[in-house]
Amino acid sequence: MRGENEKQLGLLSVINLEARVRKDHPLRRIKPWADRALRELSPVFGAMYSGIGRPSIPPERLLKSLLLMAFYSVRSDRLFCERLEYDLLFRWFLDMDVEEPGFAASTFSKNRGRLMEHEVAGKFFAEVVAMARAARLLDDEHFTVDGTLIEAWASAKSFRPKTDADQGPDGDFHGQQRRNDTHQSSTDGDARLMRKGAGKEARLSFGAHALMDSRHGLCADLSVTLATESEPKAAVSLLERQRQLDHKPSVLAADRGYHCRGVVDWCRRHLVTPHVATARNRQVPGLDGRTLRTKAYRQSQHIRRGVERIFGWCKSVGGLRKTRYRGLARVTLHAQLVATAYNLLRIANLMPVPA
Repeated sequence: MRGENEKQLGLLSVINLEARVRKDHPLRRIKPWADRALRELSPVFGAMYSGIGRPSIPPERLLKSLLLMAFYSVRSDRLFCERLEYDLLFRWFLDMDVEEPGFAASTFSKNRGRLMEHEVAGKFFAEVVAMARAARLLDDEHFTVDGTLIEAWASAKSFRPKTDADQGPDGDFHGQQRRNDTHQSSTDGDARLMRKGAGKEARLSFGAHALMDSRHGLCADLSVTLATESEPKAAVSLLERQRQLDHKPSVLAADRGYHCRGVVDWCRRHLVTPHVATARNRQVPGLDGRTLRTKAYRQSQHIRRGVERIFGWCKSVGGLRKTRYRGLARVTLHAQLVATAYNLLRIANLMPVPA
């Protein structure tokens, strides 16, 4: 019998969001970890807001919204708020009722400064890493370091001379030599002109550097710098931060971009074995055949390629290929939240499925 298209609405409708989300949905395994990390940050959230005035959107809800934007490749705050009006899965993840109104896209921009001032994204990332370490998913001995470029949200035509120069108002730069010491973007002053390799076009970019746990592929630490900062210097900074947290790495794997005296000397001085790929016709004291011929070195060189999965997910899914924000502080906030989303997804996949 053919059914009829009934347009009459019921007088009373009760929707149970918990029943609408299937039992094996990936977000079900991610949500408890995210909620646990945010509960640990409750004292930080308490210090962010005044004790009087109109109640704000809960910061936990804002941070989980940013996680959803990374998980589902939502390209803007406005598009997320539009989707929140009809997506029951998003409302379930944010602990929102069906009848509860959503929030405006301006909520993100108004609170972003507060999040940066209190370094909430970095603390959220560190809390998730601490949970992974407590669950014995993080190896404190064997690490891999690598760097990449994040394309800035600035046009190439905005890269103009720092002084009043002969560049026309239309931004025509053809035939001119442009350098970071003489030119600067009028849109994003922190963006730097950089190319990924020989034969590649130069683009306004930021530098991103990740320290990967070589056991399970988790992102143990992350930093965003100016694109002109060298990768070896950023790697040493990440390793120094691990030592300040009383974590003592014993092996560091890296590609040939880190085959330099600064990295190798630091490793030898702190009893870290440098499993660094060697560049042709370059000799660095402290890294010779006694290290290069070992089986452990070959294994490290095989494992270190896994760091590209972190960059690949963050760029293709998390929206970090080209940042939506301007300025080093905002790009750092974005990158830390995307890396947090990656770690939560990785932890959920590594932990056993509950019976």
